[in-house]
Amino acid sequence: MARGSQTMSASPHSKNNSIPQAKPSARAIAYSVLLAVETRAAYASELLHSRMSSDIAARDAALATELVMGTLRWQRALDFFIARYTGRTISALDAEVLIALRMGIYQLRHLTRIPARAAVNESVELVRRARKKSAVPLANAALRRAAAEKSEPLTSFLPAGMDATEALAIEHSHPTWMVERWLRKFGEPKTIELLEWNNHAPKQACAILNPARREETIRSLEEAGLHVEAGRLLKDAIVVSRGNVAKTAALRNGWIAIQDEASQAIPLLLDAQGGESVLDLCAAPGGKTIALAQRAGARGHVVACDIYEARLRVMRERLHATGTNNVSLVILDGTSDLPFGRRFDRILVDAPCSGTGTLARNPEIRWRLRAEDLAELRVCQVKLLASALAHLAPNGKLLYSTCSMEAEENESVIQEALAKSPDFRIEPVKVPQSILVEGVRAENLTDGEGAFRTFPPAQHSDGFFAAAIRRR
Repeated sequence: MARGSQTMSASPHSKNNSIPQAKPSARAIAYSVLLAVETRAAYASELLHSRMSSDIAARDAALATELVMGTLRWQRALDFFIARYTGRTISALDAEVLIALRMGIYQLRHLTRIPARAAVNESVELVRRARKKSAVPLANAALRRAAAEKSEPLTSFLPAGMDATEALAIEHSHPTWMVERWLRKFGEPKTIELLEWNNHAPKQACAILNPARREETIRSLEEAGLHVEAGRLLKDAIVVSRGNVAKTAALRNGWIAIQDEASQAIPLLLDAQGGESVLDLCAAPGGKTIALAQRAGARGHVVACDIYEARLRVMRERLHATGTNNVSLVILDGTSDLPFGRRFDRILVDAPCSGTGTLARNPEIRWRLRAEDLAELRVCQVKLLASALAHLAPNGKLLYSTCSMEAEENESVIQEALAKSPDFRIEPVKVPQSILVEGVRAENLTDGEGAFRTFPPAQHSDGFFAAAIRRR
């Protein structure tokens, strides 16, 4: 997708007289992805991955990714400027025009290496190509005003007397309701830390799925032009930068999985032992399943479940690539009674959740999630946990985890599920010091109740929660 590439004419004597199409520019790719996220509730990272063909130059892939993720992170602040410069509400603008304006203002205010003229002209051209010619004068005028004020801080434009929480939410581009609850929970200094963390691009952590090929895997990544660093939290994790992991042989061959370090820690906290039976109730995409299978060993067995057959097919390929043979895959709805006539020594319930601990990595979540969604998610999470508890063996251990930072999805779920179950007790999560990098202390990863917690700015990871439950 090299920018400025020219369309080459086919020879009249060639077998195929069709004219090859010019590759789309980084901005065109970003525009199409953002439009799909806006209008079809698509997920940005998945779309970017699918659009990054093997012939896309690394520079263009990086720019497209920056434009998509940066525009999504700063969406509320960008919309504040759009309303200022157009004199219209966001809902009054066509999606095609809105996306072009967001991209243009993002480049003007956050990408200093892109000339203002290019940011303006390219964004106006996107409006024109989207066949919104009547909106071209509006977009052009708005972006020129934005260019003239691009060095002025947003706070200088906020109305005098604006509510402090509202102002903080606009300045840091988060929903007001989310900022309000974090202020109550964390206080202002930690909340601002979290908001700032969510608005930067985190480095890409990876799990090495076959420890026996660790050195070969790292060498393969480096030969592909990626820079490989040690993990910030876990000894066995790696962090990669300066390259596209999605295009590497290591990912295609199933040697690595793109997986946050806090997420990698979850199956280790369950502490499965060799020969044990393990249930992974919400298993896809499978990174945690492989770690559990390695812990259970050849004499142990893991039953991995998911509600979607397509996700299990992808898991099956990953299991095959890593030579993982002690896993059975089962399609089921974990919120209903489970079809197993047995109990398990270890159970992992890594529950579907709001994902508020992953907003740096998945910025579109903050614009889709509503406060009332937390209660709906909790209903599903309680059902999942209750179904799993019914199949926990005596003295067996269950780990309930989410990538949410909200009490409704964490402590409250456990309290409700255990309210009428005297056979179970909560026990402190044991974080083995041996899995952590030097300088990270295990006691700093658990709270006063013994639950595992990561706070993104502190651990440079997603925000995870995990609690351990033991059957008496």
